[in-house]
Amino acid sequence: MNRLRVFIELTREAVIALWQNRLRSLLSVLGIAIGIAAVMTVSAVSSGGKQFVLKELETFGLRSLWVFRDYQDKNPQSRIRDSSGIDSRDLSLLKGACCPAVKRLSPVLLADNRPMVQNGNRYSSAQLKGVDANYTGINNDRLTMGRGFRPADIKGRRPVVLIGETVSQDLYPQSDNPIGRDLRIGGRRYQVIGVLEYKSRDLLASIGSDGGEDANNRILLPYTLVQQMNGNQQVSYLQAEAVSIAKAEQAADQLKLTLQRRYRGSYQYTKITLASYLKTVDRILGGITAMGVVAASTALLVGGIGVAGIMSTAVVERIREIGVRMALGANRRHILFQFLAEAVLISLLGGIAGLLFGLLLGGSLDLLTGFPLMPTLSGVLTGLIVSVLVGLASGYYPARRAADFLPVEALRRE
Repeated sequence: MNRLRVFIELTREAVIALWQNRLRSLLSVLGIAIGIAAVMTVSAVSSGGKQFVLKELETFGLRSLWVFRDYQDKNPQSRIRDSSGIDSRDLSLLKGACCPAVKRLSPVLLADNRPMVQNGNRYSSAQLKGVDANYTGINNDRLTMGRGFRPADIKGRRPVVLIGETVSQDLYPQSDNPIGRDLRIGGRRYQVIGVLEYKSRDLLASIGSDGGEDANNRILLPYTLVQQMNGNQQVSYLQAEAVSIAKAEQAADQLKLTLQRRYRGSYQYTKITLASYLKTVDRILGGITAMGVVAASTALLVGGIGVAGIMSTAVVERIREIGVRMALGANRRHILFQFLAEAVLISLLGGIAGLLFGLLLGGSLDLLTGFPLMPTLSGVLTGLIVSVLVGLASGYYPARRAADFLPVEALRRE
C-alpha cells in the first residue's frame, strides 16, 4: 500500500513538472500527435480500401467460382470442336455426388445474337443471361421487388425475366412497379417477375475488369429459353458456390476434373475463384499498408526524438532537485519512475490527441467522400499502445541518467 502511494505521488509530481513547462510539453505532445495521426490515417485508408474492394467483390458472392472451356488449348483436336464443352446433359451429373465441395451450381448462357429489347417505343441495350433458379443466390443478387425464378419456370421454359435497375428505368420510366409488365426480346413477349437490387462495381469498371460490366443493365432469363434461342443445348459456362471460401479451389477442381473425365480429355477447362481475388487484394493492400506505415512512422520517430531531447534537457535543468530528493530518501527507482512517467505522459497525451485528430479527419472524409475511412477499434488500441512504448523508449535514457546521479555529485554540480 505504501509503495502504491509512493508511485501515485511520483506520478502527481510528474504532472506538476510537465505543467510547469507546459509550452515545451505541448510541443512534445504535438510531435507525437502528428506521428500517431499519420500512422492512424494510413491504417484507416488501408482498412477502408479493403472494405471498399470487398464490398464490390461481394456483389459476385464471396464463395463464387466459374468453370468454362479453355479455348486457348494447344491440342489441335480440341480446337476443331466447335462447342462450349458443357451442355444440359452434364448438369445433372455435376449437381450430383461428384463434387462434394460444391454447394450449388447454375449454368450461365449468353445469347449467340443480341436480340432487341423493347417496351413499346422504349429500348434497352441490356445483356441477356440465361440462368437457373440457383443463380441469384450464388451471385449474391437480391430483389427490390417481385420474386426470383422457380424450378417450374426453368423446366417449363416460362417467358419470365428478372431485370436490373437500369433496365427498369430505361423501359418503365414512369412506373414505380414494373412487376407483371411485359417487354419484348427479339419480338417475343416476356413478363417481368422481379427487379434486381442495384449493385456498385465502379472500382472494377475503372480498372477494366471483366467483372466491371454494368451489373444493373442485365436481364436474366431461364437458361432453357436461351438454349431455345440459340438452337442448341450448350451452356456457356458454370457459376457455382463452394461450401466455404477455403474450399473454393477444391470445388472448382472437382468440376473441372468431372468434365474432363466425361469428355475424355477432348476439352480443356479453366477456372476462376473469387477466393483467389481476395488473396490478391490482401497481398496488395498489405504491402501498401506496410510501406505507408513505415513512411508515416518517420513522423512518429521524429516526435520520439523530440521527447528524448526535451527529457534530457529536463534532467540537466533539475540536477539540484534530483540531489535534494535523493538526500531526503528517494532511491534510484523513484527517480527513474518519475522521469519515465513524464515521458510516458507526454507520449500518451500525444497519442490521444493524434487518435482524436485521426478520428475527426476520418469521419470528415467519410462524410464528404463516402469512402470508409474510420479507424478500427484494434487500430485505436494499437495507437495508444505505440504511444506508450514511444514514451518508454524515448524517456528511458534520460531517466536512467537522472537515476544514476549520486546525491553529493548532483548537489555539487548544480
